Amino acid sequence: MSLPFLTRSMSEVHTHAHAHAHSHAPAHFDRAFAIGIGLNIGFVLIEAFYGWKVDSLALLADAGHNLSDVAGLVLAWAGAFAARLKPNARHTWGWQRASVLAAFANAVLLLAAIGGLAWEATGRLLAGEGVAQAQGVTIMAVAGVGIVINTATALLFMRGGASDLNIRGAFLHMAADALVSLGVVVAGALTLWMGWRWLDPVVSLVIAAVILVGTWGLFRQSLHLLFDGVPASVDPAAVRALLADLPGVAEVRDLHIWAPGTGRVALSAHLVMPDGGGDDAFLQHATDALHEHFEITHVTLQVMRAPFGPACDAPH
Repeated sequence: MSLPFLTRSMSEVHTHAHAHAHSHAPAHFDRAFAIGIGLNIGFVLIEAFYGWKVDSLALLADAGHNLSDVAGLVLAWAGAFAARLKPNARHTWGWQRASVLAAFANAVLLLAAIGGLAWEATGRLLAGEGVAQAQGVTIMAVAGVGIVINTATALLFMRGGASDLNIRGAFLHMAADALVSLGVVVAGALTLWMGWRWLDPVVSLVIAAVILVGTWGLFRQSLHLLFDGVPASVDPAAVRALLADLPGVAEVRDLHIWAPGTGRVALSAHLVMPDGGGDDAFLQHATDALHEHFEITHVTLQVMRAPFGPACDAPH
């Protein structure tokens, strides 16, 4: 007797899952990207001009970082747009991976900016260079504008950061910039009050450290997703346990969990059910449970009475 096994496409289930995924899609952030890019381009020009005028490395460094953030916002917007392109016969997932690539490119761009900033600040500190005490007011005023602009831009992306790594990258960078600008205000105040010329390059190094802390997580997570790693929000052991506890399931094989894009999680698995079963009601229940507990929005389950061939997820 042949082994009867069923591969279910579950069009009804996929309709439900896709509708959930679309509710978190970056399509709603086009206006936020446009406003954020416009505000930050204007601020970069202001900050770079006054940084050059008063010879403040802290202002020039923050201007350079804000410029890299403009590029990062452009990359994130492009990734969000590409991720919304419809699938076709040659690209069955569409271009969702573009949002992961955008997050990774954004992180690499920021890491490169950090290296240049730290190099210049260290050189100035060792040479004993800084800014004149009288320039403290200018530094404080310009950085104060930065606090307002960066905070406003961060708020535009705050609600999408929990579900989309690409949007989270935009939010974290803008929030970090607001804190950095606050640090520059403090440096300007201390320079004006105490005359500490050395404080400007020191603050620049602190800025570099703050950016590094925020960027490293984005770099690590985006690189992880590029290689089809399990998203950080999903516990694969808990997923396997949930599937194994389903009625009639004797074994879970070939479990794969990955992120086609920064706002979507997919899963495929083989369920060994020796006594049969695995009808539409069973698969609907399994899909709903995965959706509810792990926010997995695209589920493909194959039911079989007995395993055949080695499991591709078995330890080597």
